[in-house]
Amino acid sequence: MTRATVRGVELNYEIVGDEGPWAALMPGGRRSMEIVRSLAGRMAAAGYRVVIHDRRNCGASSVAIGGEASEYEHWADDLHALLSRLGALPAIVGGSSSGCRTALTFCLRHPGAARALLLWRVTGGEFAAAHLAYSYYTQFIEAAEAGGMEAVAETEHFSELIAANPGNRDRLLSMAVDDFTAAMARWRTYFLDGAELPVIGAGEADLARIAVPAIVVPGCDRIHGIETGRRAQRLLPDAELFELFHVQQDVDMYPLEHWDAREGELAAAFLAFLERRL
Repeated sequence: MTRATVRGVELNYEIVGDEGPWAALMPGGRRSMEIVRSLAGRMAAAGYRVVIHDRRNCGASSVAIGGEASEYEHWADDLHALLSRLGALPAIVGGSSSGCRTALTFCLRHPGAARALLLWRVTGGEFAAAHLAYSYYTQFIEAAEAGGMEAVAETEHFSELIAANPGNRDRLLSMAVDDFTAAMARWRTYFLDGAELPVIGAGEADLARIAVPAIVVPGCDRIHGIETGRRAQRLLPDAELFELFHVQQDVDMYPLEHWDAREGELAAAFLAFLERRL
């Protein structure tokens, strides 16, 4: 386990692969980097060096809640700082779901820092905005208001962060409830304001500014709709479309094991795209 203090936050990270072009991969949700380790290994076997990391408030990295920027802007800026420290810029940047949103934000906030984008399970629409706003923020606001920061520490997500990094308990309990709920409410606005955008966190004009080559792999559920991914590919100036799943599923989130079962196809599509375009 390697740690680096980046922008005042301790991040857990790993480099998979010993040589070759630099890439960074991020999972969906607030999941740990272990979710993308296998995919990173496939890319490393093909000659890439892949940075995987636990974003702030994820995995074994530090809890850090606050600031005026959205959580995704913090994640994008943290990644830029980490890659800069590693001498890995410009890099291929990719992600699933929240990792996809972070990759797009990274490209928008740091022009020239991305060589290409690997985007899968693209998120958009009113249902996704409402569902994720509750999942990421509202449930923790409710916990804090009902039982203080001790109650937040006992939620499934934050208890996992504490188990992975025991110092996170003191970081959480040192926060005033009002400061915590205010920060969570600001971050929640990111989703609620993004309900009408083609992709949560990026409007049409934003996507039109992203000129780097991209490959888009749509999801197939209510949060990651097929048409959301197709629309993102059409709006990005230089993007290819690759569909693993062609039927929209009537579920909030298609189980990740179905994606895991087809990881070889996903990796092959990414590697073929990079071989063509870089």
